[in-house]
Amino acid sequence: MAALWRRSQILRLIRSSVELLFRINPALRKTHRWTSVLYPGVAAAAVGGGLCAVPFKQVENLSHDSLVRRAASLVTDSSSTFLSQVTLALIDSLTEYSKAVHTLIALQRQYLASLGKLSPAEEDAIWQVIIRQRAEVTYRQEEMKRFELTWVTSVRLCETAAEAAYISGAENPCVTIRTNIQLSQSQVEEAQKVSLDAEKKLAETKVMEVERMTQYATTLESSNDEEEMPEAYLRED
Repeated sequence: MAALWRRSQILRLIRSSVELLFRINPALRKTHRWTSVLYPGVAAAAVGGGLCAVPFKQVENLSHDSLVRRAASLVTDSSSTFLSQVTLALIDSLTEYSKAVHTLIALQRQYLASLGKLSPAEEDAIWQVIIRQRAEVTYRQEEMKRFELTWVTSVRLCETAAEAAYISGAENPCVTIRTNIQLSQSQVEEAQKVSLDAEKKLAETKVMEVERMTQYATTLESSNDEEEMPEAYLRED
């Protein structure tokens, strides 16, 4: 509000200066350059100074429809740029998440394959690596979800921009941004399939881990029972 008030005061000062100049030298009223450039510029700034929607010097033969279509085109361009950047970030985060999950799967399967063959120190070292990798998976998953939420918002923004362009008559920008939306959705779907496949394999590995650990615990109990059984019961009659 303060900036608008200062702008109006400046315009009043310009008007008063021009009127004073005309009173001092009436010949200036006949100069076409002053009346065709200065007054339209002042009027445009006075009316549109708050929004600044058009340039200071008016361009002839530009209707409101054409100006709205140009603005709609700018909106679709900026929305498409935002969508492209967020799509790239989401695909990268999905890829990194999938890599982290596959690394965790490999570590867990390696541990299960060597179960019962490791010293306590070696087993503890492997578990430390697995714990760090689980933390990496959690971090990548949170990052992926954050970019996924931003991507959904960017798609909605582009859909709104496309609708606005269509209503304003900017058909080409409307078609372009809808094509960009479809391309982004197809790329994200492919990356999501890879991450879902990795999560499925991780779930299978967890089931395998439970089964293997149960078998290993049963084997240990059997071994302990045999060690505790008196020698007399083990001898044949």
